Amino acid sequence: MKIGDLSKRTQTQVETIRYYEHEGLLPEPERTESNYRIYGEVHAERLAFIRHCRSLDMTLDEIRQLLRFKDDPASDCGDVNELLDAHMGHVADRIRELRALEKQLKSLRERCCDAQLAANCGILGELSRPTDDKDSKDSPKSHVRKSHLAVAGKG
Repeated sequence: MKIGDLSKRTQTQVETIRYYEHEGLLPEPERTESNYRIYGEVHAERLAFIRHCRSLDMTLDEIRQLLRFKDDPASDCGDVNELLDAHMGHVADRIRELRALEKQLKSLRERCCDAQLAANCGILGELSRPTDDKDSKDSPKSHVRKSHLAVAGKG
């Protein structure tokens, strides 16, 4: 099947398929005489595996390691368990960061309880103050991806 067919079948964007190929997660497909990529069932199955891992927010390196184990059925499953345990640790860390972020946001929200002029908004006033080093050290280092849903009619 051509890349467009694989894309439709697996509900994966063509660019993503090419990216996974470039990253070595998908095996190189056969090529036609006119140099079109031709994908097989193995590509669809592997792409499903990759997408499932990505849905669990695994990194490409974690997926690459899991694929090595999958490609070597005689390897020790204990290593797979260790990898998953480490990933769960990263998730727990992010949950802690999200809880700290939620606490900061709730505190910020308490600065402005009533509808009023923006000039008098406690939230805007607080955000205008510089943070000290202690605040920035204790706060999450980066924004948590996939944490927003689009607000209808906004931005």
